[in-house]
Amino acid sequence: MYDIKKLKQLREETGISFSLCKKALEEGKNNLDNAKKLLKKWGIAKAKDKLKRNTTAGAIFSYVHHNKKIASLIELACETDFVSGNKEFQALGQELAMQVASVRAETNEEFLNQEYIRDPSRKISDLIKEAVLKFGENIKVVKFVRWSI
Repeated sequence: MYDIKKLKQLREETGISFSLCKKALEEGKNNLDNAKKLLKKWGIAKAKDKLKRNTTAGAIFSYVHHNKKIASLIELACETDFVSGNKEFQALGQELAMQVASVRAETNEEFLNQEYIRDPSRKISDLIKEAVLKFGENIKVVKFVRWSI
């Protein structure tokens, strides 16, 4: 059994579907921390399952630092236009563009293994895995570029 207030809180904090949040709370014995750990574990597994699926949609995001001396572009791909137009996908793209501008990386692998500037306990790959779980689609960084003067 699960507490409806905890279900609502878990849903609001993660953005993941009610059914998965409910399942995580039930299996996590109504403990929010346990439920979040389960959702993260399932997200990693789900992301691996979706890696082989084609990403034919997506968007390009940009960021220009307030001093106008650093800028970045990043191409973030997904499976459908529906997801690429979603506000949360757009927010993810903006965050990733800011990350590219903030911390230099040469390769996709190096970028994905970076600590997230807003929360050093998470990696960029974690953000993408969470988005895969949230949207139910493969999401990947295609390419990025950073300029500075």
